Amino acid sequence: METCEITLRTSKKPTDAQVKKIQEYFAEIPVEEILSGLHFAKNRWTAKDAGVLKVGRKSIINKEIHSVTSEQAQWRLKNWKMMIANYRKLGYSYPTISRIKKHFVELSKKRSR
Repeated sequence: METCEITLRTSKKPTDAQVKKIQEYFAEIPVEEILSGLHFAKNRWTAKDAGVLKVGRKSIINKEIHSVTSEQAQWRLKNWKMMIANYRKLGYSYPTISRIKKHFVELSKKRSR
């Protein structure tokens, strides 16, 4: 196996444990995989830095149920097949759609003021 030395500049000095972890990763993982992981991490960091990072099911559900009144929730439940089609077009998974529906059911039971 051929060895190669890489020099890195960082904003903070890494701890000995962090250096050891980096060395383990480079020893075990192919360079192509490390580069794809770093590409993903850079994109995530950029989005987080810009304040637009919305990850996970919880943020999707909050986005969909935010400011929905009781009447709107009832209408969406009555037209649920159309809503499912719209959510699938947006790329939502069935478990996410199911959780959105659960929140709409809770909202529809509440009386709007």
